[in-house]
Amino acid sequence: MPTGDLRVPLGPGIPRGLVVPAAELTERFSRSSGPGGQGVNTTDSRVQLSWSPATSAALTEAQRGRVVAALASRLVDGVITIDASEHRSQRQNRQAARTRLADGIRQALAPPPPPRRATKPTKGSQRRRLAAKARRADVKSGRGRVTRADD
Repeated sequence: MPTGDLRVPLGPGIPRGLVVPAAELTERFSRSSGPGGQGVNTTDSRVQLSWSPATSAALTEAQRGRVVAALASRLVDGVITIDASEHRSQRQNRQAARTRLADGIRQALAPPPPPRRATKPTKGSQRRRLAAKARRADVKSGRGRVTRADD
């Protein structure tokens, strides 16, 4: 049962992985909407997992800045909240929410891609492109209105 610390596996930007203490995570449960038969109105299977990256002790200052900047659009009052209600059981929804939060943290901590280096098309590719355009123009010019020769 996923009630302990949240483990973020190692990846780009996290060479040794990351462990978010369980004390920093807040889980709330509520009834899930949608179909589900008799059990839908009796079980609190929907999970809301909340975490505040700005006050987390699991992150270094540099990591904290990167996570807050990357997740800025998803933060409400400095807290990110993940909802999970796709499964019928609370346990599976808890695991799904934790997995989603760990993936979000991993993506936020990944370094930005290297800047794109501008390149020019080669002379050969330019020639081929213009030749293809000329062939296409010839094909289209032959599609004009058909006139009879005896007029």
